[in-house]
Amino acid sequence: MTSSTPAVADAPSTDGDASTPAPRIGWIFTSLLLVMLLASLDQTIVSTALPTIVGELDGLEQMAWVITAYTLALSIGMPVYGKIGDLIGRKTLFLVAIALFVGGSALCGISPGIIELIVFRFIQGLGGAGLMIMSQTIIADVVPPRDRAKYMAPMGAVFGLSAIVGPLLGGWLTDNIGWRWVFWINLPLGLLAFAVAAITIHLPKRRNTAPIDYLGIALMAAAVTCLVLATSWGGTEYAWGSPTILGLLAATALLSALFVLVELRAAEPLIPMRLFRNSVFTVCTVLGLFIGAGMFSAIGYVPTYLQMVYSVSSTESGLLLLPMVAGMLVFGTASGQYTTRTGRYKALPIVGSAVTAGGLVLLSTADVDSPLWVVCLSVGIMGGGIGLFFQTIIVAVQNAVHPREIGTATSANSFFREIGVTVGVSVLGAVFSGRLTDRLTEVLPSGAAGAELPSSSSLTPELVRSLPTEVRDGVVLSYVESLTPLFLWMAPLFLVAMVLGFFLREVPLTTGAPTPEGAEPEDAPTPAGAAKDAPTTADAPGGPEATRPVPQPAGRD
Repeated sequence: MTSSTPAVADAPSTDGDASTPAPRIGWIFTSLLLVMLLASLDQTIVSTALPTIVGELDGLEQMAWVITAYTLALSIGMPVYGKIGDLIGRKTLFLVAIALFVGGSALCGISPGIIELIVFRFIQGLGGAGLMIMSQTIIADVVPPRDRAKYMAPMGAVFGLSAIVGPLLGGWLTDNIGWRWVFWINLPLGLLAFAVAAITIHLPKRRNTAPIDYLGIALMAAAVTCLVLATSWGGTEYAWGSPTILGLLAATALLSALFVLVELRAAEPLIPMRLFRNSVFTVCTVLGLFIGAGMFSAIGYVPTYLQMVYSVSSTESGLLLLPMVAGMLVFGTASGQYTTRTGRYKALPIVGSAVTAGGLVLLSTADVDSPLWVVCLSVGIMGGGIGLFFQTIIVAVQNAVHPREIGTATSANSFFREIGVTVGVSVLGAVFSGRLTDRLTEVLPSGAAGAELPSSSSLTPELVRSLPTEVRDGVVLSYVESLTPLFLWMAPLFLVAMVLGFFLREVPLTTGAPTPEGAEPEDAPTPAGAAKDAPTTADAPGGPEATRPVPQPAGRD
């Protein structure tokens, strides 16, 4: 017997308080949080195990590809999962993503050579992309917009936690059990998440009557590949001004332009260009770019800074970054509660960007004589600022587009944030490396002691600690003077983000049960004389936008 209204399992009950989630939301959220942690953790957990891995597999020359393959698959997969999830439903796709991730992890752990490991890392990354995107969009299917922020906050903290825990866990597993467990640790957790998701998540299916945008997917994948290769090889394998890097950047621009032209003509575009006419989506996407470029660039260099300047171990440097994770979690939770209580969110990106910029400015004042608590306080302030709005912008995007395009809009926003991470980390790394090389030449004493020092790209905390005192002091001073000004240079990124926040249109957050299939009930009859695939407004909550035929739902996952 069919109902005239959509019955989304685990959706907030419409009896009594409509904003109170059904009991099983706890299980669903636990599985989503777990897979989000696994996917983000695998971006960092391999870094400390890489020297051992490439040594055993005899693959030093291909070492960078072990990380690049995962990043590349992640970037390519995000918009694909978002769009296909909107077209055919999310539960089955989510289970496929978990299976890909777990299967890729198992294969990585039994890799007989470096080439096989790189291929399996790409498979693992394709699964990881689905875990990240599906986690954020399934929450949108089962939790109303006004309550969504308090569930998104812990997911935001997961990114900061993985940046810290990943290298520590990877190093510990490699030293005590073996590097293959860096991948095999995903198996029991992934299988548990698969079982919980299969049992507890029930979402409506959708029947896709529009053609998949295969040409758009191919052009996007080619453009992202060129960009990732250019940013990965620039300044390392090839000089930034070399024909190879310039050619890759030119190819990125050309393929991106072709992608836009194809998307303007596609029946169901991978990233609909009409989304950019939605001011909320556009502002939040640019904010995501700045967050990716600024946040992950800063986080990436602070642990090594602590090891170089304060002579702490890698484990201690990770623990000293816990104030950042605490700040993200505490202030993220507070912002989620504020949004749930008031239904407002515009002030959060403004205040959060200003606070983050303040943390970067404070961090830029650190020198070789600064007490350790100054660095801990600085990263704690940064974490608090980012926590205020890191996931809030996802909630704003999801609330401002039609429910049938939540996956597409969420994945597009995450896709551009990942692009920001890729470009930001590469640019900061290139600038820092150049400054460090120049400072080492100026600061280090001439003569035999200075000649013993390897190139700046080969410096490690262990090597620096083994140098003679005079040389070690020169290296530490060079490192501080090369890196800390860059934190000050990153502060304007968040000041620009703060200004952008004033242009964010605040669309009221609703408290009713979410309707993932759009405004029309799942089994509602088609009005007489209306086409089955009638156009719907793409920006229903925030005003009329261009329209597209929308596939009708059929059945359930």
